[in-house]
Amino acid sequence: MADPSWPGEELITAAQRGDVDAITALVSGSHPNVRRFARSLCATPEDAEDAAQEALIILYRKIGMLRASGALASWMFRIVRNECLRRARTLRADAPLPEGTVESAEDIALDRMEAGRVAAAVAALPAEQRAVLILRDVQGLSGRTVAELCGLSTPAMKSRLHRARGAVRQTLRAAPEPARGDSP
Repeated sequence: MADPSWPGEELITAAQRGDVDAITALVSGSHPNVRRFARSLCATPEDAEDAAQEALIILYRKIGMLRASGALASWMFRIVRNECLRRARTLRADAPLPEGTVESAEDIALDRMEAGRVAAAVAALPAEQRAVLILRDVQGLSGRTVAELCGLSTPAMKSRLHRARGAVRQTLRAAPEPARGDSP
């Protein structure tokens, strides 16, 4: 059963065919849901508003790429999630180091290599496990919120999260870690 708070299939289909009025109505009708997604995922209200606007711009420009009209909500959630993640990465990259802290080039390179190993391990997870892991451990959302966003019961979400963490841990243990003094 479709969520009645999202625009109907007829409107989505008309927008996919290029009907400008339908596209405008679709963007307007999706705005409250997109804002709610962004507020639950982004770190700050300003980032949430920016992410919601960016998601609606993408909806406006790329509605024709949506394969199934019933998939609008999940498509928009992925767009908002990716935009919030992009903003969080930018925020961390811009954060200043504490006074008196100087990282060596070697430390920076090792940190990047470690981050790359973790990112590769997370990317290798099945999509369902990866989504739960990112929402819970990266975004810091509550278990109940993650379960709702993924359409799962709380025990099912916990099970996926446990399997995802175990798989990442196993991948990181199996891959050789670069030693200090070794070339990358």
